[in-house]
Amino acid sequence: MNDVKHAWVERIGAECAGVDAPFFLELVVYHDEMEEKSLEFARLKPETVVRSLEEFSKPCYSVDVFKVGVPVNMAFVAGAGRSETAYTREEAKGHFQDASAAAGKPFIYLSEGVSNETFNEALELAAEAGARFSGVLCGRATWKDGVEIFAKRGMAALEEWLGGRGVKNIQRVNERLRAAAPWFAFYGAGAAADLSD
Repeated sequence: MNDVKHAWVERIGAECAGVDAPFFLELVVYHDEMEEKSLEFARLKPETVVRSLEEFSKPCYSVDVFKVGVPVNMAFVAGAGRSETAYTREEAKGHFQDASAAAGKPFIYLSEGVSNETFNEALELAAEAGARFSGVLCGRATWKDGVEIFAKRGMAALEEWLGGRGVKNIQRVNERLRAAAPWFAFYGAGAAADLSD
């Protein structure tokens, strides 16, 4: 089955290159026999993320930017009173470093539906690890708590929430982006100048 996926991604990459369109590839890691939020999968996730980044960084796929979840499940990083752990904080930082090193292209982190607090914790850990991410793509991490407010209290309450807590959620993520680097920095200083030609 992976051969079919590889061929499909290679074809999309060739088509993007053929029309000079950037190819943003979203990597979703999983295991057919494990629940993605389980401790068992949390232990496999770092290696799965690294192997995926290594594979799809190959030139034959023509990927320009990866969209990828963080390489650890933050629910299983030791600390903050967690009872079950898959990794210490230092081990988790090592997984961020390994995934960053495996990425042969710029990458942005997906929030993968976690809370704003958890996503910010992950971005803080990425920064501490020196991961060279180029940004984020996070929807639910900024607005998902507003869904319940809308369902229970209506549009006016949602708009009030979005103007207060929703804005703060985005500001928190933006603050963490100080550690991010422009995608063109991945290719060296000349890449930015090449864009204007």
